[in-house]
Amino acid sequence: MSYLVIDIGGTALKYARMDREEHFLSHGSIPTPQTGREDLIEAIGRLYDEIPDCEGIAISMPGIIDTETGLVLMGGALKYNNGFHIRDAIAKRCPVPVYVENDAKCAALAEAAEGSLKDVSNGMVLIFGTMIGGALIHDHQLYRGSHFSAGEISYVITDRSGVPTFEGVWGNRCSALALCKMYAEKKGLPLEAVDGRKVFQAVSEGDEDAVSALRDFTYEIAVQIFNFQNLYDPERFAIGGGISAQIVFIESIREHLKTLYEICPYYVRRAEIVPCAFRNDANLLGAFQCFIQNQG
Repeated sequence: MSYLVIDIGGTALKYARMDREEHFLSHGSIPTPQTGREDLIEAIGRLYDEIPDCEGIAISMPGIIDTETGLVLMGGALKYNNGFHIRDAIAKRCPVPVYVENDAKCAALAEAAEGSLKDVSNGMVLIFGTMIGGALIHDHQLYRGSHFSAGEISYVITDRSGVPTFEGVWGNRCSALALCKMYAEKKGLPLEAVDGRKVFQAVSEGDEDAVSALRDFTYEIAVQIFNFQNLYDPERFAIGGGISAQIVFIESIREHLKTLYEICPYYVRRAEIVPCAFRNDANLLGAFQCFIQNQG
């Protein structure tokens, strides 16, 4: 008996075969279909077909998800999922129980159960990927909000130009992709010539443009963490996404926060910043935990 667990990202679809005890039996990744929801469902179906003893499917994905009905209210980076009853579509293609949850909420659940938020009552998870996922843990429980949208921090407006625009939302300004864009612009390179590994390699080599891009990037993140600390007052922030494996990224956020607290004339409790314990597996683990809880 095993289960198919899938983390649908904006660019990559990660999947795993897991057993009831949360052991990973196999891992893999394929490009996320960009051509529409039908191709997404078929990609999931083909993964299901490869597991003869599959007892259920757990899905982590971007967007605002009505977990009671399986309706994608808003698809985040995958706009073709807007208004899509994805749970029903998957279950029609793959006749087993299916559960779907927002990706950052999955990560938060995994971190609260067994990871970096296990010993705190109130915490916040920030996942840096194609955009930025956010989720809240309140009294050791995942907090979804009144309309399943608690923690949707990507859509915090940061543009102060006075012209209504959503190009300047935080999810665009401080995603992992945004760091690549900053570095590419400083170097005069096309974006396709830059990825996260190249940026951090350049940082480690002392490249002034890379160091400057990282400093500007993490300052904006630190400012919003400062704001979230005042708004929600969590005990700890857990930082996830592939970029969180870079210690210099976490340290740079901490240094900016230290400066903000030192110059702030008011008392503000200092935020504790840690990487997610489960790194890139957090979404998969949390999705599976959601599935098990839902199945009773």
